[in-house]
Amino acid sequence: MPAPLLPDATDLAHSVAAGHVSPTELLDAALAATARLNPDLNAIVLVQEGAARAHIAAGLPQGPFRGVPFLLKDLGCEAVDFPSHNGSNLLANTKYSKDSSIFSRIRATGVVTFGRTTAPEGGIGPATESAVYSGPTRNPWNLSHTPGGSSGGAGAAVAAGIVPFAHGSDGGGSVRIPASSCGLFGFKPTRARLPDGPYAGEGWAGMAIDGFLTRSVRDTAVMLDACQGADLGAPYAAPPLRCSHADAISRPPKRMRVMLCDTTFTGDAIHPDCADAVHKAAQLLQSLGHDVTPGLPRANVAAMMRAWTDIVAIGTALSITKSLKSRTLSPDLVEGVGRGAMAHAQTLSPLRYLEAVNEIHAFGREMASVFEGTGAPDIILSATLAEPPAEIGRFNHTPEDYVDYRIGPGRVFAYSPFCAVFNASGQPAASVPLGWSKAGLPIGIHLAARFGADEDLIALCAELERSQPWGHHHPPIWAGF
Repeated sequence: MPAPLLPDATDLAHSVAAGHVSPTELLDAALAATARLNPDLNAIVLVQEGAARAHIAAGLPQGPFRGVPFLLKDLGCEAVDFPSHNGSNLLANTKYSKDSSIFSRIRATGVVTFGRTTAPEGGIGPATESAVYSGPTRNPWNLSHTPGGSSGGAGAAVAAGIVPFAHGSDGGGSVRIPASSCGLFGFKPTRARLPDGPYAGEGWAGMAIDGFLTRSVRDTAVMLDACQGADLGAPYAAPPLRCSHADAISRPPKRMRVMLCDTTFTGDAIHPDCADAVHKAAQLLQSLGHDVTPGLPRANVAAMMRAWTDIVAIGTALSITKSLKSRTLSPDLVEGVGRGAMAHAQTLSPLRYLEAVNEIHAFGREMASVFEGTGAPDIILSATLAEPPAEIGRFNHTPEDYVDYRIGPGRVFAYSPFCAVFNASGQPAASVPLGWSKAGLPIGIHLAARFGADEDLIALCAELERSQPWGHHHPPIWAGF
């Protein structure tokens, strides 16, 4: 018999509501697990125990996750009580004068936030190895491998059982990559489904969005329902949901047409363990009555990735320039990839930003057309990553050739060729923890749907979870949540 399913955040909230455990007891357990495991993982920073205990003492909101320990990514999700390094020595110990909209909505769910989780400088890359944390963040399944990035600390903390779920963000796969690497569920909503303000109008030309690393689909669904919707003054909003995410997962989805991609979207081979996991997921979907057909989306992925690379370089250069103030750009303040991004941005025409944004929008229309017409798919199925989790050091931020780091042979885009496609198109996408490498490392299965069809996608993810539960899987260092 398989091991029993482990409690998720919803289970813990029910235990608090029933009086079986108190918010203080759960916080104590999370802090004890942090003390025991974080020296090996290097996943949690800027612990604010006093703020967490003060929130409990003041009376937690009566939300769906009242009393459950929670962590914020050390990038974005600005909060008065939670300073941030933003993954960089340049921005170490940044304090905020007001809470971001996303944090206000997270806090209203009743969670007990007590710290932040590590992120690479600038949120760039599929690994979390920032100099400001004095060492890499490690994967609890195998400490010589990365938990992914840029929400790598969140993935490691949840996979290790320090917290049952955590905040993340995703501008090119930064929720889905750590979900895949750590054996978790990660969901990127449709563009603008979650608020960006007041600190940003949009992230990376609308390609970046907040999200969550969870052990269960239902935890993500409930948190998305609590946080979704444009905030005051948002430049645009996602299409309205037909029903809540929680309602969507409460019933089986419609039978869907699924496009099976066992290569990259440009036809290149992926690691055999990843391809095998994709085929097994396809067989599972077929057994559930879905129509699975091999195919490749017709869209100019290479041009999109070059535009994505330029937009992120320009955004990085803007952030660095604003933060330097009177200081000189130097390796002790900004790592190699960040300096390289700034240098690349300075080679671009002043017209390039809008040109690149237009190319991203054109690509979004190409991807939208893939889901339209007679016989078009409802879902695109692929691996989340082209390989199992990389070893520590492969994607560190030492290199100063930013363009090569992103799109050079064997570099980031070759390793993660699927995720950024749907940041560019704005379509919802998810990584579901269905696969395992021969070495025992998690392999995520990637599912993407048409723009605005978040309910259909999350319902399908829930059906897969019911059919092949993953909640009993945990690494040997599991802390208990």
